[in-house]
Amino acid sequence: MLLTVTEAAQSHFRRLLQQEETPGMNLRVYVANPETPLAEIGVTFCPPGDEEQGDISISFPAFSLLVDKASEGALSQARIDFEDNPDNPEDGQLSIKAPNLKGHAPAADSPLSERVSYVITSEINPNLAGHGGKVSLVEIIDNQIVVLQFGGGCHGCGMANVTLKNGIEKTLKEKFPTIIEVRDVTDHASGQNPYY
Repeated sequence: MLLTVTEAAQSHFRRLLQQEETPGMNLRVYVANPETPLAEIGVTFCPPGDEEQGDISISFPAFSLLVDKASEGALSQARIDFEDNPDNPEDGQLSIKAPNLKGHAPAADSPLSERVSYVITSEINPNLAGHGGKVSLVEIIDNQIVVLQFGGGCHGCGMANVTLKNGIEKTLKEKFPTIIEVRDVTDHASGQNPYY
């Protein structure tokens, strides 16, 4: 099973849904920044008609829990529980344990591309996200030259070269001594919403 929802958590969710005035209301569980150190799980209401194509629907008595496809791996083997407060049942604590939430760093003997991709996903892109930007790995040439493409707010940004040399290249060289250069192959002239 993708994830486990205890009876206590199901009861808690039913109480919450009974307070809603929208008939057929369900819940959505999702992961922001899946498989990175910044990963977080959220649970929100999902009104009828707000389902997304590819959602995984898990049925419980009186409601369904929807999981978006992008969160599936991070929620594998997750457990959602609710611990009642004996003094006030409305003031309990929802707990979600997800062993795959933050992903796992590749082994030291993994291909360089896997290790670089992990650092990009877990460290570099979360820093760029504050400006709406991101980078993706295009290729690594001879285990020495990392070729990247900027996206989002970094695509067309006048500060992209500074970010590349003073941030990304510095980080990758420190972590991977075989890297001698980081190149940007982005066509910045076509950027539509640059940060600067």
